[in-house]
Amino acid sequence: MTDAARPTDAELDLLAALWQRRKATVRELHAAVAPDGHVGYTTVLKTLQIMHEKGLVTRDESAKTHVYRPARPARSTRRHLVRDLAARAFAGSTRALVLEALAAKRPTREELAELRAALDRLDDQAPPDPNPPGAPS
Repeated sequence: MTDAARPTDAELDLLAALWQRRKATVRELHAAVAPDGHVGYTTVLKTLQIMHEKGLVTRDESAKTHVYRPARPARSTRRHLVRDLAARAFAGSTRALVLEALAAKRPTREELAELRAALDRLDDQAPPDPNPPGAPS
């Protein structure tokens, strides 16, 4: 995903609705993201057209009503966004990114337990340290 294809906040709202539904028409997406009508139908349509040009969504034009689908799974897009944020705002440091995220929004005890379990799984998968502390150089 290039910088030009990085989704805006409005595009992420539409992607979230598409990831939940797997496919949708403009009318369905408009109802999902703007149930109170604060965003116009034509705004949603134009945003989807731009997203199609950016490669964020696919469009089935075989019927009168076009059907949109996300071009990439949610996990893939989110991981790209996190890698991009780490590179741009944290000099590529995963540690700095995670510590800042934890400082910005304190996790619940349940979330902390999930984080510890995830860290344990990562630790189990990590290759052995080639230079462990105290090893001769």
